[in-house]
Amino acid sequence: MSQPDESLVAPTELTAQVTEGRFKRVLGVPSLVLFGLVYMVPLTAFTTYGIVTQLTGGRVAATYIITLVAMVFTARSYARMSVAYPYSGSAYVYTQQSFGGALGFLAGWALLLDYLFLPMINYLIIGLYMGASFPGVPTWIWIVAAIAVVTVLNVVGIVSVARANFVVIAVQAVFVIAFVALSIGAASGQGVDPLVPFTGDGTVGSILPLFQGAAILCLSFLGFDSVSTLAEEAKDSRRTVPRAIMIVTIGAGLLFILLTYLAQIAYPSNAFESADTASIEVVASFGLPWVSTLFIAGFIAGSIGSALTSQASVARILFAMGRDGVLPRAVFGRLSKRFGTPVVPILIVSAVSLYALFADLLTMSNMISFGALIAFSCVNLSTIKHYFVDRGERSGWDAVNNLVLPGIGFALTIWLWTNLSGMTFVVGLSWLAVGFVLLLIVTRFFRRPTPTLDLKE
Repeated sequence: MSQPDESLVAPTELTAQVTEGRFKRVLGVPSLVLFGLVYMVPLTAFTTYGIVTQLTGGRVAATYIITLVAMVFTARSYARMSVAYPYSGSAYVYTQQSFGGALGFLAGWALLLDYLFLPMINYLIIGLYMGASFPGVPTWIWIVAAIAVVTVLNVVGIVSVARANFVVIAVQAVFVIAFVALSIGAASGQGVDPLVPFTGDGTVGSILPLFQGAAILCLSFLGFDSVSTLAEEAKDSRRTVPRAIMIVTIGAGLLFILLTYLAQIAYPSNAFESADTASIEVVASFGLPWVSTLFIAGFIAGSIGSALTSQASVARILFAMGRDGVLPRAVFGRLSKRFGTPVVPILIVSAVSLYALFADLLTMSNMISFGALIAFSCVNLSTIKHYFVDRGERSGWDAVNNLVLPGIGFALTIWLWTNLSGMTFVVGLSWLAVGFVLLLIVTRFFRRPTPTLDLKE
């Protein structure tokens, strides 16, 4: 691949000129979109399918519609803030520049929660599904092997991640095509009511579980957020990153709705042997072993791809915080001169991911959504602060663009946030408390300013 065109980098744009090495601007819109889609995993709709099916009485497709509507507003805020601040760090940087270092740190700390849990949940899924397919091999072996492979690819560099993404998407695309055809055939043979995925199977009557399910399904949409973390590795980032964010959000959301709709009409039941691996039962109902094999291959490939991209993203969040001095710069704020990647943060994320050996799927799903929704709220508010308040763009359409739309995004994320479980709040707020203590230590009880990103560096 050719070297990035330096003329695409704005004169004042930070290009990660840190103590050792620098990011390479090599990613265009197709690579960014692939990164986001792989991060989200086209087959991720099957990850929590059993859990949300039982929670909502078979209305997973309806729940995804609610989640997509909420996420479009927030994705739009991310796209706009990526133009204002085209740097690694995502919600951390946007909040920091809009509201100051202290709130920026807490937003980044909340973002770390879901980014640290997302690689874990992928490793857990790999262990669960490979364990179900090969019961003679201990689950922990699959988890450790996946962590090792993903770590090596991330250390080598973002180009290797982008190339691996093509393979991951291709395997999943083959399964999606087969699944769509077989689901339609199975549903027509059973004479299932086509509205069941929206009206439910009668086991749950209230509408409240739809909102609770939507809060869980937020984890499916983290891909658009991950795209913003690659701003310093994107060509013409002020144009490519926002475009990729919107393509990923809407495209993936429509795919999730389609897959869960077809799954429900092909297998209209919420009685599963295991809610964690319910999708295996759905696919097995076709009675074709090769389809089950293809599903496992696609799902595992998707989980590896998501682990690959999510680990890349969280490592860059840690790097951004280390570069600013919020975390120890000598540990987190350096890039490898040889690979141009934040090697130490990557290795730290790998070590933390070993918690997947002990965690459960529902708890991890809720924790990911908790951190994501806090970060989403901060970015919506940052959009209002930056464009409406600081830049004074308030007349006509600007008022709608800079206040009303991000305001709706903020309200929707808060609404979803309140639908998470009580235990999620206990763990999530405890995580924020730890972050606040760390902030007190860094600032010496606010006697020193919180380190921030130097945009003139």
